[in-house]
Amino acid sequence: MNEDLFAAAENAIAGSLATQDPDYPLFHVAPPVGRLNDPNGLVLRDGRYHAFYQFSPFHPHRKLVYWGHASSDDLTHWRDDGPAIVPDSRYDADGAYSGSAVLDGPDVRFYYTGNLRHPDGGRDTSQCLVTSTDLERFDKHPGNPLIPVPPPGYTAHVRDPQVWRDADGSYRMCLGAQRANETGCALLYRSNDGIQWWFEGELSFPDAQGAFDAFGYMWECPSLIRVPDEASGEWRDVLVFCPQGIAPLGEGFENIFPCGSVIGRLVGTELRDTGPFVELDRGFEFYAPQVVARQDADREPPLLLAWLGNAGEDDQPSLAHGWVHTLSVPRELTVRDGRLVQRPRLECPARTSMQINGRQLRNQRVELVEARGVRSFALGLCLDVTEAQSWSLRLGAEDCHIDLAVAQGRLVVDRSTTRYPHGGRRTVTLPETPTIELDLYFDRSVLEVFFGRGALAFSLRAYLSEAPFVVQLTATGALGVMSATISPFE
Repeated sequence: MNEDLFAAAENAIAGSLATQDPDYPLFHVAPPVGRLNDPNGLVLRDGRYHAFYQFSPFHPHRKLVYWGHASSDDLTHWRDDGPAIVPDSRYDADGAYSGSAVLDGPDVRFYYTGNLRHPDGGRDTSQCLVTSTDLERFDKHPGNPLIPVPPPGYTAHVRDPQVWRDADGSYRMCLGAQRANETGCALLYRSNDGIQWWFEGELSFPDAQGAFDAFGYMWECPSLIRVPDEASGEWRDVLVFCPQGIAPLGEGFENIFPCGSVIGRLVGTELRDTGPFVELDRGFEFYAPQVVARQDADREPPLLLAWLGNAGEDDQPSLAHGWVHTLSVPRELTVRDGRLVQRPRLECPARTSMQINGRQLRNQRVELVEARGVRSFALGLCLDVTEAQSWSLRLGAEDCHIDLAVAQGRLVVDRSTTRYPHGGRRTVTLPETPTIELDLYFDRSVLEVFFGRGALAFSLRAYLSEAPFVVQLTATGALGVMSATISPFE
């Protein structure tokens, strides 16, 4: 290619107005310019976290996909480190697509999918390698692509490599794929050196009674990860993936493409003793999650980040300042009662107790005064709901707000009055419990809510008015506020 794509992206970043946007988040990863989507190559190296992501610096005028790069030493304050992988080679000329990182001695290896489109609408996809020692310079392997074509029996929709090291030192790769009959699946490869790969076979589910034989038309962003059980300490094998083409249920699978997990036991190419597929996040925006590669992966719970966006939802207010989409806050994963649990992991400023701490609210509305005018904060509530007929939490102003309303064990999230053009109202059944533990993270235009110490997550984009901005808690019946804290980021 004749064009210097690295310099072009840097010029776009230099002229960006993104950080001047009142909706640009403080503690979520967002692009310095253009479009962000899937997290890629997440890695902890020398005490610093690195988040790479799908990055289109010229969006919406030119849909050319790079890898962007941000880093942090506390998972809260992120620094933009510029473009990393540039689609300037024959095999990735139409995009350096999603992939993962693996630590390899003094180097970090990044595996990704190269995308090359044909004039007739077809495409070539291949699996490629970039290596970095200092996470400042990124060198494409001279032997790329390492896996030039999909194996027989599969379409060109084979992508998103996740690579890890087995206990014996060998490398394994999991890929999202589509069979020739246009059903989704995951493929497994193995390598002794991370360069020469051979096809092991398709990931199978011998104890699932055929539940995943025709589960959507394509699986994207699969990851096989190990997660500890909170009660037993036993490590479980978990497949996280995004099946495309799953019909919406009465409650569930309501986004354009869902994302969920299956817990089991990995033996060779089989995931045995599997449970059901469970959505990871019940919110409006959540896709393509990935966990952080790190040296202590077998000693500490994994950390996950996801894209808080959906395909086809790029038309957002932030485009007026030349950027769109964010990543989630980092989430620590454990297994509890056979389900994956996600708990936020970031460094908050000191929390302070609110004036309603320890009170009982009877048929009244209380304004959480400490939150007035603050547009980035963490809010914690522990509520006794045994005598409450219903309760609700409102963020924003009367004419532009988000409502989280709970009645008869059901949560209704309504953002239809906000500036988000896709609107939305969703109902989720909450676990039966006399107390509600709620952790809420609001960051200018992003909202993530966690119930029951991470048992249920709900994420969404939340474009509200700059002012007035208040948080109100409303009770019908008697609502006990066992604890209430806030931690402002501004």
